Amino acid sequence: MSARGGVPARLTVVDEIFLRTHRGLGTPIALQGLWRTRDRIEVELLEDLHARLRRGPLGRRVVRARVPGARRSWRPTVRAHPLDLHGEIAASDVLGWADTLGADLDPEYAPGWRLSSAPLDDGGTVIALTCSHVLADARGLIIAVDTALTAAAGSGAAPTRPPAVHQSPSATSTLAPNPPAPTGHPHTSEQRHHGRRRPAAALNAVPRSDWADAWEQLLTVLGGTTAAFGTGLRRSSSRVRNATRTTDPLATDPRTGDSRTTDPRTPRMPTVGAVLRFPAADWDRAAAASAGTANSLFVWFVANMLWASGFPGATIEAALPVDTRDEPRVDNDLAMTAITVTRADSPGAIRAKARAAYERRMTSPAGLPEETLQLVPDRLAYAMSRGAGERDILCSNIGTLPPSLHTFGPHECTAIAARAIHPDLTFARRPRTRLSGYLSRDRDTYTLALVSLTPELIPNSPALHRLAEVTAGRLGLSLRTW
Repeated sequence: MSARGGVPARLTVVDEIFLRTHRGLGTPIALQGLWRTRDRIEVELLEDLHARLRRGPLGRRVVRARVPGARRSWRPTVRAHPLDLHGEIAASDVLGWADTLGADLDPEYAPGWRLSSAPLDDGGTVIALTCSHVLADARGLIIAVDTALTAAAGSGAAPTRPPAVHQSPSATSTLAPNPPAPTGHPHTSEQRHHGRRRPAAALNAVPRSDWADAWEQLLTVLGGTTAAFGTGLRRSSSRVRNATRTTDPLATDPRTGDSRTTDPRTPRMPTVGAVLRFPAADWDRAAAASAGTANSLFVWFVANMLWASGFPGATIEAALPVDTRDEPRVDNDLAMTAITVTRADSPGAIRAKARAAYERRMTSPAGLPEETLQLVPDRLAYAMSRGAGERDILCSNIGTLPPSLHTFGPHECTAIAARAIHPDLTFARRPRTRLSGYLSRDRDTYTLALVSLTPELIPNSPALHRLAEVTAGRLGLSLRTW
């Protein structure tokens, strides 16, 4: 990524790709962490977490540059959606409830994250943190929560004045007033960093002048070859036409062959998702049986679910996000690579393909410097980067969750999941991706969150769950719903 310093003061190319989705240019996407407990959680604990999150690295907003060519910058803010407390919901409807929490997330014109909670009819509680992808990727979101929960555990104190609380079955755009910083612990002014403490001010790096940034951006782009620049513009010209055409109701996506309209008023797509849990020992044993790993079995599992749904292709292209952090940061610190999976591939074969793929990351369009996308208008940048990183399936391995997520105050978290959702996604804006998977490990359990974007093959969540059961059965794996 194009970070200058530990935490970038300006948006990266990846940040701006996700920011454009808030303007109708691309697939809307938000990240979500979900926690469940067996018992009720006190409102004071939720208020404390809300206050710490808004004072932490998620507490920032996008500011446009005043000089053409300069990148947008990050500025600290405590502006946030109020703590969102819902009435009791059925334990079986947790995902349906969570699917509704992605509205009004926009780190430029509205708060970029929301903390929600609801009591369950089985006596437990569910907590959801939903965040615009502009602010962070999945690992970044977990780091933000880890920071807040670690600070709260050491403090043992709630805010002296609670933030505003919204009690409604739906989201609100009302903003909470600025609360005082949580008290009673040095984490209110410092953040842990690699075992030492780093001033919180480092999280809010001051951007250099817009003139200096614009000049450096221009020099970087001009450093690319003129031939590459010309080739990039020629190759993107057809994409510009496709991106701006809104009058042909039978437009066909050249990447997928799917007939779809580009009119944003087209019907919304159905929400199709599932969250499944597997015993970690069984999952690892199934992977090892074919010389695979937990990650390669994950890719195999998602690919074979898609084939089981009726996907006709002899091969499946799998997009694999790669965490590129060299230190814990709450941002989009990732690269993309891809592999081709065949029906005959075992988890062991996929492991070898993935290992090779990690050495060849996806690059910017036509070999241009990636900063080119930040110099051109948003619509042209979207046309040049449209479909970047999209393949038939997405397999995002989030990794092992930190111990701080195992409890919330005195309450044990019995189930944890991380996933992406697509608020208000229409058929016009769906990506090439047909099935997405998000794998995480919590203690002795692997949790697999699945999102289908192909209602033609997988019409509803029960159908998605049945496909998972069939695929797990081939491996002798048992699964539990989340």
